[in-house]
Parts: sequence; structure tokens; C-alpha cells
Amino acid sequence: MNAVATAAAGTPRRLYVPRDVAALAVGADTVATALAAGAKRRGVPVEIVRTGSRGLFWLEPLVECDGPAGRLGFGPVTPEAVESLLDAGLLEAGEGAVSHALALGPVEDLPYLRAQQRLTFARMGVVDPRSIADYAAHDGWTGLRRALALAPAEIVTEVLESGLRGRGGAAFPTGVKWQTVAQAPLRPAGSGPAPRRYVVCNADEGDSGTFSDRMVMEGDPFMLIEGMAIAGLAVGATQGYVYIRSEYPHAIATMTEAIRQATAAGWLGEDVGGSGRAFHLEVRKAAGSYVCGEETALLESLEGRRGLVRAKPPLPALVGLFGQPTLVNNVISFAAVPMILARGAAFYRDFGVGRSRGTLPFQLAGNVRRGGLVELAFGVTLRQLVEDFGGGTASGRPVKAVQVGGPLGAYLPPSQWDVPIDYEEYTAIGAVVGHGGIVVHDDTANLAGLARYAMEFCAIESCGKCTPCRIGSTRGVEVIDRIAASAQAHSRDGQVALLRDLCDTMLHGSLCAMGGMTPYPVLSALDHYPEDFGLPAAATGPAGAPAGARPEQTGARPGQTV
Repeated sequence: MNAVATAAAGTPRRLYVPRDVAALAVGADTVATALAAGAKRRGVPVEIVRTGSRGLFWLEPLVECDGPAGRLGFGPVTPEAVESLLDAGLLEAGEGAVSHALALGPVEDLPYLRAQQRLTFARMGVVDPRSIADYAAHDGWTGLRRALALAPAEIVTEVLESGLRGRGGAAFPTGVKWQTVAQAPLRPAGSGPAPRRYVVCNADEGDSGTFSDRMVMEGDPFMLIEGMAIAGLAVGATQGYVYIRSEYPHAIATMTEAIRQATAAGWLGEDVGGSGRAFHLEVRKAAGSYVCGEETALLESLEGRRGLVRAKPPLPALVGLFGQPTLVNNVISFAAVPMILARGAAFYRDFGVGRSRGTLPFQLAGNVRRGGLVELAFGVTLRQLVEDFGGGTASGRPVKAVQVGGPLGAYLPPSQWDVPIDYEEYTAIGAVVGHGGIVVHDDTANLAGLARYAMEFCAIESCGKCTPCRIGSTRGVEVIDRIAASAQAHSRDGQVALLRDLCDTMLHGSLCAMGGMTPYPVLSALDHYPEDFGLPAAATGPAGAPAGARPEQTGARPGQTV
């Protein structure tokens, strides 16, 4: 009996269509509707599973079907292409290959995926993100089950020994932070809530060119829940919050539903996994401010106040949400934890180089031919990511500059594209790894204009609490405009010196990384692309980290937390 006959007898054919917002933006919902309608006309029962995205964005909507040896992929599928796909035998794909221009073959064999080291993103695009049963069937809850059999200190030790560092950008050792929160004493409640420890997930992903947090929440939300529950057990917290940026309505909806299912299944609530230990989790919608990604501004927002940066010390690990010890980590930091507990610290630590252990989901964006997510161990080079995975620019023109680490990251010239990506190597050249965002610019880009944008962005997004950030960024825009307008070389030189002095003030005097990191794109543009400022190449300044840069200003950004 052929596949169609089997389907007609009552066994539905299974098709997979992403529900990730990147796929929705290019018509995934319409494609899913067209597939269902086409199958109905042919009298073939079909089950359409809405998954997350594999992260191959140039192929979205990527439609998959079960094949003889794994899933077969087709993309990018438009609604107009659905009929020809069905005519070519999409619903009979279980019996063999489908001959069609959009046929990609087995998805797992695509070079873009095969060359990756997917640990955190192993289930992405595979499971139904709104099915707790599907998550469990793909090794879900394995890490949490092991954590329930360990003492809190043993969980912390496992995370410490894995070498995991904050994936939001600051790269602080995750296990050290967990240990600090676990050992911090509770404080008198005063007029606030009863004393207890908190776990907060910073999902206020505001960096341009980044989307890994969103992909996790939309494509594998139970993994984040599992990681946060393990963290709660480790530090003795009974309440957690996922602080999601307001511009992510699909992530908010998916996380809310996943939390509901996890609570109903007993993985959250008063009796986590039957252990007698409690951990509750709630979603909180962010305030729409970039600076609320800075952990103390985030806590202010969670408490119902305007998102202003707090002075440190005290650290949130000691005095955080409602004045209590609070663990604040980024989405990817929490998402890495279930794997570490399930496979052991040594397994995770075996990936990476130097002090940068494990993998990082790099996000390719901007003027790039094959934009998407690439999870690899630390040590890969920017050239490999942009050229081998990204395929160069979408425009076909030469790559001129690549910004790594978000809108406040440095612009890297071709001479630095072969530096292995790890936190210490990038700090040494005056760059930041940040959240793993990579934005590509071709040779038509004007770096003076991009440097001006960095100052303008800071001026718009600054919380206004400290003068170097609030006023310095405004003056920075004015100085760059004067450099562009200067007809005399001596006048330009004076303005360049003023710009460097202003950047030094912002770097050393800002209260947080919002003002402290704005000099990175400005100075890197000035140092590596002086001709865009009307300066001779001989005017290039020294490369490397700005003198006296504090550690938190060479990795973290205000829109992310470690």
C-alpha cells in the first residue's frame, strides 16, 4: 500500500512548518494553511506540526516532512509553490526523495547544519514548542531529574566545573554567581514581600542583529524553564521571573503557555518533580527600554519603577529584587544548564578554548547572504562565520566591516577576522564577543556615519542617570558632525582629539555599560577606517582595548545580562 493510500486509511501525513517569528514574517502561516487545504482537496489526512526555526533564515519558510531516513526539507516555500510541491509528491515523501526545485534533501545533512555543534539548540526546529510531551520525548527534563537527586551545592559545583560563563556578554563565571546567591543571607523584609531568594531571566534582547534568546523562547521554551528550575534548586530560590522585551509578543505567548503546561505537569510549583521543593515561574513584559537589559535597571522595572541603573555595590546577587539575593542570568546562560546537568560538566567543558568553554549561538545578520544562527564552540573565527557560513554579503560586494557584540560592539576590519573568537582574545584587540550578534557591512558602508549612529543611539536610549552617558553621547554626535563638516585638516584634528577625549570620559565615568561601551564602535571606526572621517590613513590610532577599560565594559552591554 502506498503512502497516500495509508494516509487515506486514517494515518495522517506529518508536515513541519515553523512558527518562529522570522518564518511568520515571510508567510509561514499562509504556507501552513495552503498545505492543509491542498491535502484536504486530495483527500489525504495531514498533521501540520508548528515547530521553532532551525535558524536557516534564508530558507524560511522551511517546510519539512518525514522521509525514509529523517526529515526532508523544502525551502524557501511560498504559498504559490505549495500546489507544485504537492503535485511533486510531498505527501508521499516517506517513500523516497521528492523531485522539486525547492527540495533540499535531508535537513540534517545540509552543510550549514552539519558543520555546527548544536548543544543548546539541538531541539530547535525539531520539536513542537507548545508540546510538553514532545519536549520530554527529546531528552527534556533529564537535567532537572539529575539535579533533583543532588544537593544544592553539588548542582553549583557542576555548573562551576563546566566553565560556563555568562552568555549575555559580560562572561562572568556562571557558577560563581550561583554560589554567591546561594550563600547570601536573606535580608529583613521591611515593607516589601517576605524574604526569599529570586531567579530572574533577562530576556530583554535588544541588541540589533541578535535573536538567539527569541529563538529559544519561541522554539524550545521548556529548556529555559528547566534551566531556571535547576537554578532555583541550586540557589534556594522559590520564585522566578522571565523578563521578556515587549516587542516579542510571540515569545511572551509561547513562554506563558509553556509555564502553564510545566506547572500542570509538576515541573514547576510547590512540589517540583515530586521533590517537595518549590519553584514558581512567571512572565513579566518589559518596559520597552533598551537600558532595562542592564540587570539593575531590569530589577527596578520588575519592582514597578522606571528602569534606572542602580549604583553597584551592592551587587544584585546580594541585594537584588525587593532587596533580596537575586540570580540574574541571560536566556542562553540558563538554557545551557540542562545539557550540563544531563551530560556532566566535563562533556560541556570539552568544547571551546582557553577560559571560553562550551558553545555560543552566533547570529549572522546585516548584509549577509545566508543569515541565521550558527552554534559552535569558542575558537571559531569571524572569517569562518561570515564567509563559510554566511556566504559573504547579500549584495555581492566585498565585506568592509563586521560589528560583533551588538550596537555598542566594535567594528572589526579584515585584518582581525582570523582572531579566534574567545572572550580574552577579543578583549585584547579592543573588541567584545557580547551576545554573539554579528552584523555585516559591505564596502558601501560609511563608518563615520555608523559611529555617529552609536552616539545617537546612546543619547536616545540613555536612562539619563549619569552625566557622561546622558551628555557625552549628545556631545559626541555634535563632534562627529563637526568632523564631517570640517574643511581644514587642523580643525578636523582638533575635533578628533576632542572625540577621543570624550570617549575616554564616557568609558571611565559612566555608571553602566550603556555609556561605557559606546566608545567601542566609535573608536574602532576611527582607528580602522579613518578615511571615512576625512582623515589620512596615517592618522589611524592604536588598536586594542581603550586604556583602562573595566572588565564589565569589555563584554557586557546594557541590553543583556550575564
